[in-house]
Amino acid sequence: MNQKLKNEGLNRLSVNEFLNAKKIPIAIMLDNVRSLNNVGSVFRTADAFLIEEIYLCGVTGTPPNKEIEKTALGATNTVAWQHVSSTLDAVMNLKDKGYKVYAVEQTVGSIKLNDFVYENEKSALVFGNEVYGVEQSVIDVCDGVIEIPQLGTKHSLNISVSAGIVLWEMLRGKLN
Repeated sequence: MNQKLKNEGLNRLSVNEFLNAKKIPIAIMLDNVRSLNNVGSVFRTADAFLIEEIYLCGVTGTPPNKEIEKTALGATNTVAWQHVSSTLDAVMNLKDKGYKVYAVEQTVGSIKLNDFVYENEKSALVFGNEVYGVEQSVIDVCDGVIEIPQLGTKHSLNISVSAGIVLWEMLRGKLN
């Protein structure tokens, strides 16, 4: 029988256990994301996957903010984050630290997500503005572009949905 688990049966980490846990070496970069609900949802997803850090770039909102907290549900207290005024500067900084940086976007020559293989290396994922996507100048300096294959008429997903899909696909064979 598939009995729904109660909170105490979920083996959740405490805040201190989370802060001290070994993180997956992935950074998330939000490039001028305007929706505070999207920002909060990405925090919550980053917490779920033990992601190393979030970079909130440009006009992207930052905690503390009640609109972010509506969807983050406390993840702003567990996931490390920093605000950087320029996404381009943040990308270059992470590349200097040995990260492979990938934009999540639709471009000529992009790697379909189902063909992308994550090798447990230090990586960063750039998710763009809800209307304009990742800035071309940022795409130009990335190590690659990952595209989520889509079949419908819109070919556009909410960025918090995209973050969940990409992280799950990258990590699904590596989760216990």
